[in-house]
Amino acid sequence: VGMATNCPPHNLVEVVDGLVALLENPDLEPHEMLQYVKGPDFPTGAMIHGRQGIFDYVTTGRGKVVMRARCDFEELKNGRQAIIVTEIPYYVNKAELITKIANLVREGVITGIADLNDESDRRGMRIVITLKKDAHGQVILNQLYKHTYLQSTFGVNNLALVGNEPKVMNLKDAMQHYLDFREEVVVRRTQFDLNKAEARAHILEGYRIALDHIDEVIALIRASETAEAARTGLMEKFGLSEKQAQAILELRLQRLTGLERDKIEAEYQDLIQEIARLKSILENRSLQLQIIKDELLEARKKFGDERRTEILDAQGDLSMEDLIAERSMVVTVSHEQYVKRMVADEYRTQGRGGRGISAGNVKDGDWVEQMFVASTHDQVLFFTDLGRVFALKVHQLPEAGRTARGKALVNLLQLKPEEKVRAAVRVEGEFDSDRYFIFATRLGRVKRTSLDQFTNIRANGLIAINLNEGDALVGVRLTHAGQHAILAVRSGKSIRFPVEDARAMGRSAAGVKGIELSSADDAVVSLVIVDADDDGKLLCVTERGYGKLTTLEEY
Repeated sequence: VGMATNCPPHNLVEVVDGLVALLENPDLEPHEMLQYVKGPDFPTGAMIHGRQGIFDYVTTGRGKVVMRARCDFEELKNGRQAIIVTEIPYYVNKAELITKIANLVREGVITGIADLNDESDRRGMRIVITLKKDAHGQVILNQLYKHTYLQSTFGVNNLALVGNEPKVMNLKDAMQHYLDFREEVVVRRTQFDLNKAEARAHILEGYRIALDHIDEVIALIRASETAEAARTGLMEKFGLSEKQAQAILELRLQRLTGLERDKIEAEYQDLIQEIARLKSILENRSLQLQIIKDELLEARKKFGDERRTEILDAQGDLSMEDLIAERSMVVTVSHEQYVKRMVADEYRTQGRGGRGISAGNVKDGDWVEQMFVASTHDQVLFFTDLGRVFALKVHQLPEAGRTARGKALVNLLQLKPEEKVRAAVRVEGEFDSDRYFIFATRLGRVKRTSLDQFTNIRANGLIAINLNEGDALVGVRLTHAGQHAILAVRSGKSIRFPVEDARAMGRSAAGVKGIELSSADDAVVSLVIVDADDDGKLLCVTERGYGKLTTLEEY
């Protein structure tokens, strides 16, 4: 009979955490193992695209895990865009992958690639796929995923022999069998050590008897004609076993010195304590489980390492929010289109004279443009200057430390060349019809669209507003009834109006005129939302750094 099994490698730290949890609570449900073992962890790194396959094999023992190469976009010196491959899926041969891509370009299956180079060295893998000037990077990458092993599948089949019988096991069953095996090993090992210790203690007890009656023992041995007679005599006179008597006959004379006699006594006392310890382990199952736990934690400390394979949600895939703790995060978006999230607790309260702490290490010429607090379960909608919108959950944004730059938005969203994100808006809770987005464009148009029209945003984005030629999106804000919008233009003028004055329209509408521009080079630069009865102040800051604080009632 022929049988196939295909078990993916996992991260040692996660596996040990899962085993310890199972030791402490054997009634865990199979899917609850996902709290500890996130999924496969391949030595080649790369990414797992989607969680459904992981959920399937963790709960049933079979599942298809989709692996993708780690690919980032990079701007080259000649102005062209390149796809940089730094990690490839498990079992994929790099040379065969490069040959396959070259053949697809030669055969005209993929037309947007200008050049292909392998720049890998001892520091790591780097395959550079240079794109043609008019090529859309994300489209080419999707074609590569479809036609090459940049995306491949690992078919998990957790088949194993359990009691000489083939059985497909979910992750919990496999881990439980391992724990049962460890328990058997601990018991048998302890029993082996106990038998060995007892055998040695038995010999030492014979030595102690002989040393207490050493003159009689020597006289008996000298009077015996043969070794057999001496052994029998010792057994009869002192009540020794055959092994003890034989050990006494083989005893070297140097063991009769005072120091050696003390060593024998010390060894015997140590063995008595060891025998008591080993017996207590055999009699107490909780001690056996504690030994298993201690050895697992020692292995984790000695051999554990960071996860290499990143697990990403796929569009329309199993949601992992039930397994993600709701935490307050600070999200920052920089002018040069870098985004990151970090735990809000990293910002500590400081006194009036405090210098503050660094919130991000931006490169020269860059600055943090947007910063807001959001829960890991909230959504962030990214609106671009071309009028398109993309959506990501906060937990999908790259988590980074205070001093990190974050990740370029072009690697997270399917942006077109030169397309820039102009607004990132946090949406909490349901996408209801009581809240609205209000849009402002550079040429003075405004539009109001209800939030419920943005419920299903595809990975390649949605049209949020149709723009006229030469126009661009400037700002987007979330509003509700009873609020006012204030638009400011480059020439220094502004307009204030109730948001309801801009009637609600569909996503594809272009909007209505919000402010009349005084000249061809004038443009809307900012959009602010205030409550109708707000008696606060509005701060205006000019291009050259002049600021003015004015009460809202003056607008």
